Amino acid sequence: MKSALVIVDYQNDFVTGSLGFKKAVDIGKYITHKIIECRQKDYDIIFTMDTHTNDYLDTQEGKKLPISHCIKGTHGWEICDDVKKLKKSDDVVFEKNTFPSIDLANYIKDKNYSKVEICGVVSNICVISNAVMVKSALPEAEIIVDYNCTASNDDTLNDKAMDVLQSLQVTVNNYKKV
Repeated sequence: MKSALVIVDYQNDFVTGSLGFKKAVDIGKYITHKIIECRQKDYDIIFTMDTHTNDYLDTQEGKKLPISHCIKGTHGWEICDDVKKLKKSDDVVFEKNTFPSIDLANYIKDKNYSKVEICGVVSNICVISNAVMVKSALPEAEIIVDYNCTASNDDTLNDKAMDVLQSLQVTVNNYKKV
C-alpha cells in the first residue's frame, strides 16, 4: 500500500521570518533527510502552506495573533530554500488560511494510504491540527509524527502537543518524555 509524507508550513516566516524561532531552523536538516528518505521509499510528498492576504490583521486569526506572516507572494510565504530544493513539480501543495487544511483531509481520504508521516511547524498549532485531520480522514492508517522533524517556539507546548497526539493514537517517533 502507498504512503505519504506531509510537510506542514515549513515556510520562511515560521523559520527565519516574522514568527521564526531557532528550533524551526534546527529541524530543517531532519526534514530534508526525511523527504529524501521518503522519496526513496516512493512516498507521495504533500506540502501545506500557511497563506494569508494583506488584510490578515483584520481576520479572526490576525486579531489574536497580530503579526503579519505568510502573505502570499512574499519571501516569508515561500517554502524554506533547503526544503524547496527537494520539492518536485508533481508534489501536491495545499494553501490554507487557517491552522488545518480541510482540502488536505478531503484529498487524503480517497488515497487509501496505509501510512502518513507528518513533519513541520508549529507542532502545537498547525502540525497537531493537520494530524487530527489526517487521522479523521484515514482512521485505519498509521499516522506518524517524528519529534525530531517538528518544533514549537514553546518547548512545554511542543511536548504537550506530542502527548495529545499520542492520546489520539498517533505514533510519535523519537519522543522521550522526561
